[in-house]
Amino acid sequence: MNILVVNAGSSSLKYQLIDTDTDTLYAKGICERIGAEGALIEHKQIAKGLKIKKESPMKDHADAMKLVVEHLTDPEVGCISSMDEIQAIGHRVVHGGSYFSQSILMTDDVLEKIKLCRDFAPLHTDAHLMGFKGCLEIMPGKPQVLVFDTAFHQTMKPEAYIYALPYEYYEKYGIRRYGMHGTSHRYVSGEMAKLLGKPVEETKIVTCHIGNGSSITAVKGGKVMDTSMGFTPLAGVEMGTRCGDIDPAIVPYIMERDNLSAAEINNIMNKKSGFLGVAGISDSRDLEDAIIEGPSNPNYEKCLLAVNILKHQLKKYIGSYAAVMNGLDAVVFTAGIGENSTMLRKMVCEDMDFFGIELDEEQNLKAFRKADPTKISKDGSKVAVWVIPTNEELVIAKDTAAIVAGK
Repeated sequence: MNILVVNAGSSSLKYQLIDTDTDTLYAKGICERIGAEGALIEHKQIAKGLKIKKESPMKDHADAMKLVVEHLTDPEVGCISSMDEIQAIGHRVVHGGSYFSQSILMTDDVLEKIKLCRDFAPLHTDAHLMGFKGCLEIMPGKPQVLVFDTAFHQTMKPEAYIYALPYEYYEKYGIRRYGMHGTSHRYVSGEMAKLLGKPVEETKIVTCHIGNGSSITAVKGGKVMDTSMGFTPLAGVEMGTRCGDIDPAIVPYIMERDNLSAAEINNIMNKKSGFLGVAGISDSRDLEDAIIEGPSNPNYEKCLLAVNILKHQLKKYIGSYAAVMNGLDAVVFTAGIGENSTMLRKMVCEDMDFFGIELDEEQNLKAFRKADPTKISKDGSKVAVWVIPTNEELVIAKDTAAIVAGK
């Protein structure tokens, strides 16, 4: 079944066309600067190895979807002859609140519940709604399925997701731990279970999705026991521009002394903290370059500190999640930094031999930019460590196909 996977942002729209019968990726691309000057589309036709990038006016997401369909059906750079070859559309949705614990077919009632999730992820939710509208306008009648980042984490027990605040806030406002990156954690934990060669029900895995946004998840028996992100994607470990977990009393302390509003302190924690706040650099590749350059780089100490903070936090999460699961079979690194930073993986795994983790440094280096899963722990390591490239789009496509087929 040919599924068009859509991931809509406020001014962007990413897409992939996937055949779920063979797991074949036919085409992928992104529309950027929607609604602004200089709007452009970047489209890749996989089989022919063709890639184009050009400016094209797009006043809204409907225009973007029209452009996507034109490129998918184009005789030169396309991969299908008409829209009839697309059986359904699968949408990535960041936050489903407490309403959705699994992927679901889009209906009017579902859309109304999505709107109620605005408070949890206002920027993402409005963008998703624009993407839905664009697809409905250009491909009316096509089944559309919503796949939620939060759904995989719905197996957590109350002690893992309830905050120790007055219980009324959970009842009134739905304040609880939701978790993010669920499709990624679901994919890589599933692949890791296969590689372990044992029944999923017997596996204990920690998945580390490390990118500009990062989250760590404990997956026992195929179900989430705990995850680092919380009510919002701000919680957990240090990220590109997000602070992660801090003492909550810091917030009013800074607000009172710098006379900041709630919006201003929220902006600081989300967009001016993390790597950027500590080292003045948000891109992990630039941080690593400065560390490799050494003390001759004037920003060396702060860059090293920023990376060491993340290393320290990752070690703590791996250890604590092993305790929660009463054991550990494997640790998985995935996403942009997790898949490509040999330095960070080494820093996290070193001095963990007491814990059963023994890194194979040669394999760790070989894992750089590899498309296939790579084991980076020694054969005698009690805990296996793997780098597994994530494939969230395939998860979305598979869920969409299954729901449309009525499975």
